[in-house]
Amino acid sequence: MGTAGLLMIALTACGGGDRPANASPTGGKAAPPAQSASPRTPAMSASREPAQSAVQRVLSKLSVEEKVGQLFMPVLYGTAADTVSGENQARYGAQTPAKVIAKYHLGGVILFPHNIKSITQVVGLTNGLQRAAKEVPLLVGTDQENGLVSRMAALMTDFPGAAEIGATKDPDLSRAVAEATGLELRALGVNLDFAPVADVNVNPKNPVIGKRSFGADPRRVATMVAAAVKGFGEAKVGATAKHFPGHGDTDVDSHTGLPVIKHTKAEWEKIDAPPFKAAVEAGVDAVMSAHIVFPKLDPSGDPATLSKPILTGLLREKLGFDGVISTDALNMEGVRKKYNDGEIAVRAVLAGADLLLMPNDLSRAHKAVLSAVKSGRISEQRLDQSVTRLLTLKQARGLLAGPRPASATEAARVLRSAEHRRLAAKVTREAR
Repeated sequence: MGTAGLLMIALTACGGGDRPANASPTGGKAAPPAQSASPRTPAMSASREPAQSAVQRVLSKLSVEEKVGQLFMPVLYGTAADTVSGENQARYGAQTPAKVIAKYHLGGVILFPHNIKSITQVVGLTNGLQRAAKEVPLLVGTDQENGLVSRMAALMTDFPGAAEIGATKDPDLSRAVAEATGLELRALGVNLDFAPVADVNVNPKNPVIGKRSFGADPRRVATMVAAAVKGFGEAKVGATAKHFPGHGDTDVDSHTGLPVIKHTKAEWEKIDAPPFKAAVEAGVDAVMSAHIVFPKLDPSGDPATLSKPILTGLLREKLGFDGVISTDALNMEGVRKKYNDGEIAVRAVLAGADLLLMPNDLSRAHKAVLSAVKSGRISEQRLDQSVTRLLTLKQARGLLAGPRPASATEAARVLRSAEHRRLAAKVTREAR
């Protein structure tokens, strides 16, 4: 793949501790840790017990190597699960997406425009990827924020981006667009969207967020984010609030550099935190970290993706989130300034991350995490916490019982439907 293609892939989803893994079924707030040491929240109804039992049954059957594989979500090359690609061979030591999945026991795959040709082809791809995941069904993710970042734009309804939705001041439209987006993704076999953006765009020089944000007012952004989370939930597609602890006030792009945000903790609580708090309260499935340094939240100089005070201290403990924490893409320069690709993956897990998105060197990162578990640097309990959260998300999205194959006929009916095109037009009108 040429330099332009690699740059497109680099522009991705900008995608804790050793306490017991008490993951709630669809993310959101954690149960108070003092009340229960089980992976089930104390408030869980009896009807949800079978789901948690399913999670534990799957977990108990996985080897340590298979558990480590569950943490990783790389980008693969090809338009079908059996496409032979020199890119896959060079990067992963296996020629086809299916063979890469089998080699690393992957927990997920992220799709990019180079994977997208037609409805029938994408449905065949996602179904084929799921068949290749013999141990545990895959999280199949993409960045479909709408607007500027729309990986599936070739096939899906052209919905306005977050800035336009925010300009309508109508959370019902945010919810409706998220639900429609989720329905289209689900019809294609995609079960996790790296959206909505929860950053508050308070810096007009911001080169990476801008119109991807719902706006500059923390309260309005919070309302729109919460509505979007609920919309994705209604479509039964995982939602991901990003980029924690807040990527709004920066003039540096974390794809190419390491931004430093100088907000005080009080400013963070007033400006950056409200949308993430709202997302957690709305039951968001996942939260994505930012490759930003936030000295007043963690003076170590490490980016938030590698910061235990930020991911565990603030997101897990202060905001009470116990769903899946995803890193932003680990091939971005913002996270690769201080450590090698293996150490980055280990430190992200130690900080509190569960899903390791797009490592620059998958083999090195996988080996490093596996070695860290075997040496005790990452405890098996800590590994089980992350795998439990990932399996709980998969269970909540109906995957552990065996994913229902996507249907090209159904996808053709849902994608770019007249109803969805009318909704897109309505947002455009209301934003004026």
